[in-house]
Amino acid sequence: MNTDPIKLELYKNMLTSVAEEMGVTLQRTAFSPNIKERLDFSCAVFDNTGKMVAQAAHIPVHLGSMPLSVLAAIAHTEMVPGDMIALNDPYRGGTHLPDITLVAPVFSNGDMEKWKDGRKSEWKDRRGSQSSNLPIFQSSIRPIFFVANRAHHADVGGMSPGSMPIATSVIQEGIRIPPIKLIRGGELDTDLWEFILANVRTPGERRGDMEAQVAANRVGERRLWEMMGKYGAPEITEYMQELCAYASRMVRARLREIPNGRYTYTDVLDNDGITDEPIEIRVAIEIEDDTALVDFTGTAQQVRGSVNAIYAITLSAVFYAFRCIAGTDVPANAGCLEPIRVVAPEGTVVNAKFPAAVAGGNVETSQRIVDVLLGALAQACPDQIPAASSGTMNNLTIGGYDVSRQKEFTYYETIAGGMGARPNRDGIDAIHTHMTNTMNTPIEAIETNYPMQVAAYAIRRGTGGPGKFRGGDGVIRALRLLTDAEVTLLSERRTRGPYGLQGGEPGKPGRNVLISDGEEHPLAGKVSISTREGEVIRIETPGGGGYGKKGTPNS
Repeated sequence: MNTDPIKLELYKNMLTSVAEEMGVTLQRTAFSPNIKERLDFSCAVFDNTGKMVAQAAHIPVHLGSMPLSVLAAIAHTEMVPGDMIALNDPYRGGTHLPDITLVAPVFSNGDMEKWKDGRKSEWKDRRGSQSSNLPIFQSSIRPIFFVANRAHHADVGGMSPGSMPIATSVIQEGIRIPPIKLIRGGELDTDLWEFILANVRTPGERRGDMEAQVAANRVGERRLWEMMGKYGAPEITEYMQELCAYASRMVRARLREIPNGRYTYTDVLDNDGITDEPIEIRVAIEIEDDTALVDFTGTAQQVRGSVNAIYAITLSAVFYAFRCIAGTDVPANAGCLEPIRVVAPEGTVVNAKFPAAVAGGNVETSQRIVDVLLGALAQACPDQIPAASSGTMNNLTIGGYDVSRQKEFTYYETIAGGMGARPNRDGIDAIHTHMTNTMNTPIEAIETNYPMQVAAYAIRRGTGGPGKFRGGDGVIRALRLLTDAEVTLLSERRTRGPYGLQGGEPGKPGRNVLISDGEEHPLAGKVSISTREGEVIRIETPGGGGYGKKGTPNS
């Protein structure tokens, strides 16, 4: 194929716009503040093999791991037009249980008509036969593309409101959905739908959010049909492959600029929430010409608490880190990982086995994996790598019965921190970094939707690490509860601050506090507590690490 570079750029933008429009649809039709306000969702487009070819600028931890969900859907189900596959099981294509993924196959218009004609014939034969043993219609057509989206639901059942518990097994964390058809041939499986909703605390909100996910996939499907009508499926398919090949070439070119060698780094998680033992994550990155080997051998074995990450999360972190050093012009698709081999020993905290608890692996361990990857790459290309950012998503879930609104509620939020200082400038204050890319929940949205008041929301001054360039400052977020509630915190960097680089000092660790009757009671980084009306939960997030020795003149 003689690739037209102008067409290649056009296809890159057209396919990305499909994913972006899916995201707009999901945001505008969702019910929960977590999705419509915080934008805790991601959308992407895939080829007929399940290879990601385009994504919207959503959440890295979702996007890098979503291809394994699409592959699981392809492997476990035979899809026909109108189908949609739901899943969240971390051990069968998911990441952690609150992240529900919907995968939709996209067929050509010609295949759609063949399928419709076949269905009509099948039902005619069924109605005219006295036998109930006629075989189910088997489709010979196959999808030519897929669209998928993933959204974090504020509750999917489990042992605590918000479904981010201090658990010791994935079974305690909520309802597990293997790859299964939620929509069959365009018709909703109402039995499955009601079964899922019967196992969550806020079924009305979940119903609205899942309907929004369905709508987003339908928009993606329609836009790809329009593209096929204009350009034809063969040309679109060819340029999808060329985009992946182009991304691979760009990453290979960047790897050739890095000196060959073996670069290692080690960092730790504070603990797993069950014991106080730190959990070591090690990486060795071997650069050889235009390839990289990323080896996590030596990382701690999986633990009892919920900070275990499955392989998809680790792969997602690697995808993110290498795309960062490759540059923003690189298309974000499967080609980025083609020159990179990842070794993550099974049974470790970066590739956990069933039934390990994983709620925190997606949100906390993913951040530490990025920290060790960037720590190693800082030795290879020090002029491009920032000091460590806050290194935690500061997960806060609150749930109970809202007396004023006469219904159950579940609130979930990740709270920003400080960005690590960069080689040429300070870090940014109060911002989500690396594997998370959400907004905050506005004060007005919190107080409108939940029995809570925002008692404080401010930048936590002086928490960024000192250096030639200082780390960004963290955040203070304090919520006064207007009803009795169950509160769960999953947070990190409470015992050790984010590291500095090139002589810069670490950022200040975070701090969690319960304020009751005017007295402060320190809370652990990972904890579940019962709270009373009037009490205040105060989260103080870490600052980013500093870069360079303080007082060093600019070169």
